[in-house]
Amino acid sequence: MLNNLTDTEEGDGGAQSQGDSIPKESSPFINSSDAAAEKSQQYDGKNMALFEEEMDTSPMVSSLLSSLANYSNLPQGSKEHEEAENNEAESSRKKPVKAPQLGTLMGVYLPCIQNIFGVILFLRMTWLVGIGGVVGTFVIVTMCCTTTMLTAISMSAIATNGVVPAGGSYYMISRSLGPEFGGAVGICFYLGTTFAGAMYILGAIELLLIYIAPQAAIFPLEGLEGPEAEAALLNNMRVYGTILLTSMATVVFVGVKYVNKLALVFLACVILSILAVYAGVIKTGIDAPDFPVCLLGNRTLVWKTFDVCSKTVETANGTVTTQLWSMFCDSPFLNATCDKYFTANNVTRIQGIPGVASGILSENLFGTYYEKGDLIARTNMDSVEDQDDPLTNANRYVLADIASFFTLLVGIYFPSVTGIMAGSNRSGDLRDAQKSIPVGTIAAITTTSLVYMSSVILFGACIDGVVLRDKFGEGVHGNLVIGTLAWPSPWVIVIGSFFSTCGAGLQSLTGAPRLMQAIAKDGIVPALRIFGHAKANGEPTWSLLLTACICEIGILIASLDLVAPILSMFFLMCYMFVNLACALQTLLRTPNWRPRFKFYHWALSFLGMSLCLTLMFLCSWYYAIVAMVIAGSIYKYIEFAGAEKEWGDGIRGLSLSAARYALMRLEEGPPHTKNWRPQLLTLVSTDAEQNVEQPRLLSLTNQLKAGKGLTIVGTALVGTFLENYEQSQRAEQALRKLMETEKVKGFCQVTVSSNLRDATSHLIQASGLGGLKHNAVLVSWPRNWRQGDEHQTWRNFVELVRETTAADLALLVPKNVAAFPSNGERFTEGHIDVWWIVHDGGMLMLLPFLLRQHKVWRKCKMRIFTVAQLDDNSIQMKKDLTTFLYHLRIDAMVEVVEMHDSDISAYTYEKTLVMEQRSQMLKQIKMTKTEREREIQSITDSSRGSIRRKNPAAVTTQLSVSEEPPAGSEEEKPEEESKSASSPVSPPDQVQLIHDSTTPASPATPATPLTPAEGVQSPGTQVQMTWTEKCDGEPAKPPGAATPEGIKDLFNMKPNQSNVRRMHTALRLNEVIIKKSSEAKLVLLNMPGPPKNRTGDENYMEFLEVLTDGLNRVLLVRGGGREVITIYS
Repeated sequence: MLNNLTDTEEGDGGAQSQGDSIPKESSPFINSSDAAAEKSQQYDGKNMALFEEEMDTSPMVSSLLSSLANYSNLPQGSKEHEEAENNEAESSRKKPVKAPQLGTLMGVYLPCIQNIFGVILFLRMTWLVGIGGVVGTFVIVTMCCTTTMLTAISMSAIATNGVVPAGGSYYMISRSLGPEFGGAVGICFYLGTTFAGAMYILGAIELLLIYIAPQAAIFPLEGLEGPEAEAALLNNMRVYGTILLTSMATVVFVGVKYVNKLALVFLACVILSILAVYAGVIKTGIDAPDFPVCLLGNRTLVWKTFDVCSKTVETANGTVTTQLWSMFCDSPFLNATCDKYFTANNVTRIQGIPGVASGILSENLFGTYYEKGDLIARTNMDSVEDQDDPLTNANRYVLADIASFFTLLVGIYFPSVTGIMAGSNRSGDLRDAQKSIPVGTIAAITTTSLVYMSSVILFGACIDGVVLRDKFGEGVHGNLVIGTLAWPSPWVIVIGSFFSTCGAGLQSLTGAPRLMQAIAKDGIVPALRIFGHAKANGEPTWSLLLTACICEIGILIASLDLVAPILSMFFLMCYMFVNLACALQTLLRTPNWRPRFKFYHWALSFLGMSLCLTLMFLCSWYYAIVAMVIAGSIYKYIEFAGAEKEWGDGIRGLSLSAARYALMRLEEGPPHTKNWRPQLLTLVSTDAEQNVEQPRLLSLTNQLKAGKGLTIVGTALVGTFLENYEQSQRAEQALRKLMETEKVKGFCQVTVSSNLRDATSHLIQASGLGGLKHNAVLVSWPRNWRQGDEHQTWRNFVELVRETTAADLALLVPKNVAAFPSNGERFTEGHIDVWWIVHDGGMLMLLPFLLRQHKVWRKCKMRIFTVAQLDDNSIQMKKDLTTFLYHLRIDAMVEVVEMHDSDISAYTYEKTLVMEQRSQMLKQIKMTKTEREREIQSITDSSRGSIRRKNPAAVTTQLSVSEEPPAGSEEEKPEEESKSASSPVSPPDQVQLIHDSTTPASPATPATPLTPAEGVQSPGTQVQMTWTEKCDGEPAKPPGAATPEGIKDLFNMKPNQSNVRRMHTALRLNEVIIKKSSEAKLVLLNMPGPPKNRTGDENYMEFLEVLTDGLNRVLLVRGGGREVITIYS
């Protein structure tokens, strides 16, 4: 028996029965399929039977520890770690898995070194020092390295807070800040990595065409000057860059394993090149190399087409002119006509690398910035020149190819410190990721930062300023400037940097498609799902194609200096959000935030985030804005069109903290009148299938709110919570679905209680939280309230009116709510009429204004009617009301309706009498089963005929009341429990009063009993009372009394004068409203309060019915006891 029970429970409550559909964070021990198969055996026959009923959700500790010990954090490619399906996990467990073996050195440190050192160090570092000066460049390097160090600290904290599968920074950000931030930053990181590939390829082509094989240029540069030479160079870069990109993409497509095998070779090239530079620096202190620079005056000459740095040479035959002379003069003879500047200035030959002990550092401390086309001149040398003379032979001098300024240098340099994510991207391959990632990453950043900082100082101390500012080495025979410093040969740097840039480009083309595949397989960006497809071996073919296309855009730009700031933007944005994620998690102190890396602080993360933002705008403010717009657009796209993900991100925690703070502020006091708006609690009813019966009520809610303020949609169910939990969940889902359809932004709440009255009361009392509570209740008018099976409905309604009044809540009651417009309808004309009878705090003024903000009512005009009594000055009232509306800034037409005292009509008496007769019957209808059986015979004999009396009223009123009799009890049950909301009981006792007449109105007369024959002869003026029999065949008791004499007394009663006056008011107002507002699209009027004596509740309903009779759309309004509108600013 026990085995059968456990098997059944296991089948019903396995891994699929989570209680909701929200994806949970996967773990090695919750809902494991293997563990589930063994649970019965684990509990059966042991002294743990006390816990056997919880075995589906609470595994034994032994199985938990076993699962933990066998848990592997191997990467699952781009498949999400926590969303792997059980069947795939089960099949994967059957395959032998090799444990990760990489340690800190090979897994984190060296990959980071390889990714951080790159093309900027070899191609632009000397130029940066020359332009920015040692001090300026050192500031840039320090700022950028500090940013990456702070980011690495934040990343280490996130990476050690649990297992980080493959996905690197995208995984960390998306799981910390949510799918919207994760998707936006992930795509930005992808774009940064892709443009980095373009930058590396452009660097490799620059090395090839300028330093290795200039003769390979398809568009020759010889003989071209200025823009033509620049255009030819860019076209060469585009052609060769496209060829190299195609070759690299093909290599990656064919086999990425070859790229990984060559990674160490490329890394060795980088390290050897850097060591060669340091060796060359040491050698300059011992023996400076001979790299002369030729200066004409203080201008640097392009040393390509001449051999001797001199105007003339003394030979045995005399003085002979040189090739340099021929460049500036029209003939090789001494009497030739030469360039004025050439004639006025001497030619000087200086050492380009004077050495580390030369003291040149003092000259290079501060920067020299140039405009495009400026001459690269030595600052501490004089020259003779006429400022009025135009520059001639410009192609003979070294010129600045771009305009330079501090922020440009920041943008160009920053890519050389990126690549710090290389270790975290390999987290799945590490033996101990939580130890290796922080140590390896921080050590790599420390190493590279020291190299960069020392390089800035050493370059400034060893190389002359004109050589440093010579970007392409034109003044040193076309050599790579950093190569001139290297030992034993410049070719060590040239070849080493070429292979290292090619390797870095391959790494970018390998990593970027996998990042895109991970984003696509997450499903958070629907438009990118196609890029989640891969070849049979898992290679992301479509993502590689997309990456190559984006990379080609960077190559078509063709300038390393223009591409570098673009990728700087994307990397800086990624690093900024890594810091933000760490700071948020730290400040929110979420229970799951327990990083093993302890050397972090929220202040460091905020400093890193601020530095990233500062660097973005320093690099290029317009690129920064474009990058933010791209990220913001992706964020909003994911928010509106992306898949719903629940990753336990920090933004939800931030929202919770912000909500708590705001709620505490709201508790400080009620809102000012200027800030008051209806915070609605909309009460709806549901049918047996839990579908909402009044969907137009939510349309009206949307039109009143327009997405602003608080909206709570509530419904009540009858029963016990335990038995009706699933029913309440279905009702809640139905409410959510309808709210989404009607575009109502808010919350839904379902309350289950033993009766509807209590459930509704609980909703009114308990809805909301703290200061975020409703101040108005919207409930529809109880339709068919006169019907016998609806008597409890109107009783609940009247009690609801009393409760809202007691709680100082406003009440809005739409009558004929089915006739109200849907959100898709538009009124092109018409009026919203306000009947302002009594002051309610301004609710009647505010509601039409709010409605007219919605497109449904926007073109309707507002009219305000108020009622003047006999003693009122209607002209002054209209003037005052017009002034009041002017101060309220509300446009409306004003009309004062005069209602003088008039005699109470016979019709009013008749209506009141019928109402009171019905009320009396309702009071006397309750009799116990025993009393009814005692009177069965007398009722049957005395009540077969019709009771007729003369009635002059020209109306027809049909009233019916039903009530469930006590079942099997001699005591009367409370009325609230007599009716179930979900399955109403058919009425066993029915009383029907039919009052019909076509005669003219005359004063009412007491009713007179008539014989059946008389009743038949006068069918037009009859009052008929009928009742049905119970389903078991027992006749029911008569409505009104237990004897025929009681019936006679019922029809001999006279109406109460107070009720007559109220009925008179309702009829008179109704006549005036019908006359003035019969064509209005909506009528708003004050809702009278219920009687203090509960015996008149049914009369109250009749008054309201008469008041609104004949109107299509009515909104009855009761104020909440406070002013809601003000004339003050």
